[in-house]
Amino acid sequence: MDLKYLFRPSSMAVIGVSTTQDSHPANVIYTKNHLRYPVRTYAVNPKGGQLNREPVYQQLEEIDGDVDMAVIAVRAKFVPDVVEQCIKKGVKGAVIISGGFAESGNHELQQKVTDIARQANFPFVGPNCLGIYAPDYLDTFFLPSERIIQPKKGNIGFVSQSGGVLVDHMVKFAGQGIGISLGVSIGNKVIIRETDMIDWFEKDPETRVIAFYIEGFEPREGREFIKRVQNCSKPIVVLKAGKSPKAIAAVSSHTASLAGDYRVFSQIMKQFCVAEAENEYELTSFCEALSCYPKGSRGNVGIVSLSGGHGVVAADACSTHGINIPGITPQTAGHIRQKLSIGVRQIASLANPLDLTGSCVDSDFETSVRHLSRDENIDCILVLLLPYTPGISADIGAKLSQVARNEGKPIIAYVPKEDKYKIIIEGFELNNIPVASSVEGAVLMVKALKRCRPC
Repeated sequence: MDLKYLFRPSSMAVIGVSTTQDSHPANVIYTKNHLRYPVRTYAVNPKGGQLNREPVYQQLEEIDGDVDMAVIAVRAKFVPDVVEQCIKKGVKGAVIISGGFAESGNHELQQKVTDIARQANFPFVGPNCLGIYAPDYLDTFFLPSERIIQPKKGNIGFVSQSGGVLVDHMVKFAGQGIGISLGVSIGNKVIIRETDMIDWFEKDPETRVIAFYIEGFEPREGREFIKRVQNCSKPIVVLKAGKSPKAIAAVSSHTASLAGDYRVFSQIMKQFCVAEAENEYELTSFCEALSCYPKGSRGNVGIVSLSGGHGVVAADACSTHGINIPGITPQTAGHIRQKLSIGVRQIASLANPLDLTGSCVDSDFETSVRHLSRDENIDCILVLLLPYTPGISADIGAKLSQVARNEGKPIIAYVPKEDKYKIIIEGFELNNIPVASSVEGAVLMVKALKRCRPC
């Protein structure tokens, strides 16, 4: 299937707009794409008329020129006829927003739409979905733009069976400064499934990390998913729903999927070095870390802090998540102590975690990170920055970023997420170093790198 006309169309028809109900899902989709995005957008309704002084076409065939993709937002019973009209017009793909198919027990209608599409090799997203969000380009979500917070353009491709989960994570990503290349709500995933999206993102130069929210697979579909994962060169993050009996039942009524045996799924994900997130919080942290360091690491972490207590908290979190905190070599400790500032040299603790104390200055952090990066026992460095102390400047993020570039080992930072410290956070993020807003979140980023290390 050629999906480029779905995700990068030049023109789009929204089928099902209303001339009397501005809040109709099709109207929301048509209006925001017509006014805010570069895709040429047409409105279609059998009754015709006008919408905001623009023509409403009664049939797709009335539209002059090509239509790359269609958004179908009509009652479920009309969808098969509309899909046939799309095929006749030469439309190259669709998003079927409409619900009322297998998730409602209407399997025959869903199968009818599926048969029509497969016979014509006509790809579509859905049904029962929100569809596609491509930053600055396309948005088929029937949610008013002023109601949602949209992430910036980035390098994470996110695919979700649930539209609500996708939108919620877009809000979380925006809050953490994480950008996405494409967000796709696949709903009942009749034609376009997770496997197809792996194929798309594998070839997409704008995507570095692939994230999934998965409720379940059809028989034998899980095996095909694993094959795609095995051959994919990009890190994959998965949040799997349907872990408990109640959740498994909810999955069936939501998107008509089979949740399957979660324990088996989880073990297979570990075997193929997929970063399986246990919850939404982990998913966000994993995506941010891997978007900066897609190759992962073995997870032997060196911790640097100016607060002994924060080092202890980080050590506990590492233990909980199976992350190793190795001892550093005597040579490393010697080099660090020799180059520390005079006021810190005699009082700093250089066992891993390193406690530079509240008397440290920028150069003490730079020295510690530089020599930890050269230690053969250390694969990744966790910097716990508390910008309250007088010796830490607003340039510390940029300075440590320069060290990271020179030394070549992953660095992950913890900085309190406050506007007052924005310049420090930007010093890291503008240099592609992930920043967590909690010690736990920073440790989860290390966990992501360990889970996605080369197998």
